[in-house]
Amino acid sequence: MNKQIILLPGDGVGKEIMEAAKVVLNTVASEFGHRFTFHQHAIGGDAIDQYGTPLPEDTIKACHNADAVLLGAVGGSKWDSLPAHLRPEKGLLGIRKSLGLFANLRPIKGFAPLLHASPLKEEVVKGNDIMIIRELTGGLYFGKPSERRDNGNAVVDTLSYQRSEMERIIDKAFQTARLRSNHLTSVDKANVLESSRLWREIVNEKQQDYPDVTVEHLLVDAAAMKLITQPTQFDVIVTENLFGDILSDEASVLTGSLGMLPSASIRTDGVGLYEPVHGSAPDIAGKGIANPLGMILSAALMLKHSFQMEVEAAEIEEAVQQCLEQGYHTADLKIAGGKQVSTKEITEIVVENLTTKGVSNSICSMYV
Repeated sequence: MNKQIILLPGDGVGKEIMEAAKVVLNTVASEFGHRFTFHQHAIGGDAIDQYGTPLPEDTIKACHNADAVLLGAVGGSKWDSLPAHLRPEKGLLGIRKSLGLFANLRPIKGFAPLLHASPLKEEVVKGNDIMIIRELTGGLYFGKPSERRDNGNAVVDTLSYQRSEMERIIDKAFQTARLRSNHLTSVDKANVLESSRLWREIVNEKQQDYPDVTVEHLLVDAAAMKLITQPTQFDVIVTENLFGDILSDEASVLTGSLGMLPSASIRTDGVGLYEPVHGSAPDIAGKGIANPLGMILSAALMLKHSFQMEVEAAEIEEAVQQCLEQGYHTADLKIAGGKQVSTKEITEIVVENLTTKGVSNSICSMYV
């Protein structure tokens, strides 16, 4: 199977972690008889420096012709003084919009060797495995342009949704629940917002099409509290854009490290953009100490959701799990009695866990 993958390393540590993901994907291709063709393009601050725009037309065109897109990270203080429309983050928002990526998937899974680093008690977070599905292209962030009124003393932001926008994300959530434990939690604010009342109506309508999925409705404030007190009670969570933005960031602390968290933004036909949730970390760029595991796990998400390579994705996830259980970690992680290693070294360990020793040595020699 030949897949065309666009690489958007971006800024800061993006190039280093992207190279790690590429090495792991080449290993998977070798082991399973696939062919992945990579094409690299600029985005964010890197694109500003080269082309004067955070999202060049060539990048957009390449992404539209790809089977999937991998993104490293964008942003950094270097570009903070630029006008808002030229900031690196506009590249990420622009490519999401251009590709019509309406569903954001945020897996929140704790790795046992790292749970001690969570601000919550280990017995609370142990065993948590949550998939948060956030609507990405509607709601408060995409309503009518915000207005300042009364000489700047009043402001109006508009929350707007079409029924069709709600239906497609809710369908995606039900389908995802079927792939997991058949339990879906829908989060809204139906006691206050009309948009949430429509949301809840649609969830109840859609449940008739998925009778095997158990549905629970939670108000967003109750969901926020339960995420911290009883996270293992959740499986799949679906919610609108603003609530999803807040809840997914809240849930990220459950794992003990942002560096371990992947994410996906996808559309109906399975084409998606995959990226770790951490930032560009320009202060450590080029030092060889960046944590590539979130990027590697994002590549696993790509295999699962865009290419339907579930076995291959599971192999990557297991290889990362084994790496941590073996005690290997980068500088941002702490494992009692473990060994701190570089970006390159931890990538080689993941590859070693994926393959026989002979194959892994061959692949690792390709790392540059």
